[in-house]
Amino acid sequence: MTTQATIRILVVDDQPLLRAGFGMILQSEDDLELVGEATTGLEAIAAVEALHPDVVLMDIRMPELDGVEATRQICAGPHSAAVLILTTFDLDEYVYASLRAGASGFLLKDAPGDDLIDAIRVVARGDALIAPSVTKRLISDFAAQGVRTADAASFDELTNRENEVLQLMAKGLSNAEIAASLILGETTIKTHVGRILMKLNARDRVQAVITAYEAGAVQPGQS
Repeated sequence: MTTQATIRILVVDDQPLLRAGFGMILQSEDDLELVGEATTGLEAIAAVEALHPDVVLMDIRMPELDGVEATRQICAGPHSAAVLILTTFDLDEYVYASLRAGASGFLLKDAPGDDLIDAIRVVARGDALIAPSVTKRLISDFAAQGVRTADAASFDELTNRENEVLQLMAKGLSNAEIAASLILGETTIKTHVGRILMKLNARDRVQAVITAYEAGAVQPGQS
């Protein structure tokens, strides 16, 4: 019998009641372990270096250093913690800034406990959590701003099938939905996604999608 690995979690929030609430949710699951807490972005960076968590639950608005900059420094650092942004503010500027900083997911604080647990497991296994509604807002941002900063050359390495998968990823479709759309097995789609990430040198599907829009490899409204 295979023993499920424990996911080590750091909770970062300047509100004690919220930290306590998250702690209670985490303690209810055998595969989740709360290894530490932090109240500021600076404390979060230090805690990641000291505790080496697998997942960081990160607030956005905090004193000393906000969650976006803390996420940027953590993701650029030597430890491979995945950052899941938790916020009460469902605003475009926070969504985009958090994802560009390297966050693997974005979840509102009023989401059900089961959603939080699922989100932690998703980012812990190296996947990304980004809802289609968030993807659509990002597309609108790129359409309005005309952002083009990424190198388009690396997209030439993608096969036709990988390009098809990338287009559907950019629409916010899950692997299962992409598989149904292309009439392929979900395992095959996972393989394609993995190759896309490797070729684009992207950490996860969120980064791949953002990079695709920046490079112009995916166009807003493209079918």
